[in-house]
Amino acid sequence: MLTRSNRQAGEARLRYLDADIQVLAPGDFVVCAVTGRKIPLQALRYWSVDRQEPYWDAAAAGTRMIPAKG
Repeated sequence: MLTRSNRQAGEARLRYLDADIQVLAPGDFVVCAVTGRKIPLQALRYWSVDRQEPYWDAAAAGTRMIPAKG
């Protein structure tokens, strides 16, 4: 038997707040701004309020926050 849920499959659109997120468009995941990996919403722990972008892990967030040397 096939079951359905009210959740939308696909990429969510979020507003990243200081200690929370606001769902602008429902979905199952967001895409890491550094690695391009899909992050399930229930696993999302790292983001930038200033840049309004999500990160896969602390290493990806750190990479994005440190300017490239050149």
